[in-house]
Amino acid sequence: MRGGGRAVEVEPDRLAGWFERFATRNDGVVSTVLGAEEVVVTGGNGTTATAAVPFPPLGVEGEHREHEGLAVAPLVEHASLDRRIGLLLVRLGGHSVGVAQRGEVVLSRTDRRLVHGRNAAGGWSQQRFARRREGQARQALRAAADDAAEVLLPHVSELDGVVLGGDRKALDELRADRRLAPLFALAAPRVLDIAEPRRTVLDDAARRTLAVEIVLR
Repeated sequence: MRGGGRAVEVEPDRLAGWFERFATRNDGVVSTVLGAEEVVVTGGNGTTATAAVPFPPLGVEGEHREHEGLAVAPLVEHASLDRRIGLLLVRLGGHSVGVAQRGEVVLSRTDRRLVHGRNAAGGWSQQRFARRREGQARQALRAAADDAAEVLLPHVSELDGVVLGGDRKALDELRADRRLAPLFALAAPRVLDIAEPRRTVLDDAARRTLAVEIVLR
């Protein structure tokens, strides 16, 4: 992780208790800095817990606001808001898209496409194999873009944000599709690390969208 540290994901209903336990384990809390995009809690022993504000900004006056002791109530309240979230999970050869409300998928589509591995087999020339694989990859990404456009775009005005997951290179390919610009404009910076996109993975991602990522240093 950039800057070092250990990251954890904490669900909104456990957030207040998690910070109370952080205080107990780290000789209390010296200060809490509330920022629009992150909240930094500093323990008495110097350990910090930096929480990324989900679907920023956090409603605070000015760029930062510092408090003595533990003061994470604004973050807990913000993280607990009811949101309608778009999900776009893509790996080469598979994708799953959907809309989630309160951590539950209410609309979705999942598909898988054959994309051969990188090594040629069966006596094909390397160039022929590479061309075939590239064609399969293009078709898979085109299918992902089409499903994202058909499932998510009709609801884009209802979405509070979009959460991405999967392979960053594949997602970058989708960014080039102009149809999807409204979705990527709503996308959170974090990209979820996921297994091969399936409906069960989409369900798990829907729950993870509510969680607050906290980095301990």
